[in-house]
Amino acid sequence: MKKVLIIIIVAFILIQFFPIDKNNPVATPQMDFLKIKNTPEKTANLIRNACYDCHSNETKYPWYANTQPFGWFLESHIKEGRKELNFSTFATYETKRQIKKLKEAVEMMEENEMPLDSYVILHPEAKLNAADKKQVIDYFKFMENDTRILNDLPTSVEKSDFKVK
Repeated sequence: MKKVLIIIIVAFILIQFFPIDKNNPVATPQMDFLKIKNTPEKTANLIRNACYDCHSNETKYPWYANTQPFGWFLESHIKEGRKELNFSTFATYETKRQIKKLKEAVEMMEENEMPLDSYVILHPEAKLNAADKKQVIDYFKFMENDTRILNDLPTSVEKSDFKVK
């Protein structure tokens, strides 16, 4: 038993020598979703707090990212999140992809799949109350329809309650 414990401790110490790369890709404001869509400040803050750590090039790495294997798990989530939707490069997406990603974001939020529960536990600022969640969902729906209109594509049947202030 003592030998197993020593092996576990040594293995834990050894894996600390394999940290994750915490350098974010360069963020270009001209390509960022919040900037190009001229998102109202309150809505932008909600999206930034709930989404941007995993879905942008503006990740703020928490202290536990320095401890393996937690850092590896976090790095994997961030890579997957950016691959699925990267708000920092949103302007580079073709119109139909922008519409698809906004629609998927709405579906994920409506089904309580985003933000991830495991993320919200350690990041309480990312937990959206019902009104904030509705605001973000309505904004994504509004932007989806706006993008369709601006590109002469059929608009969605589902309308948004979002009001530009």
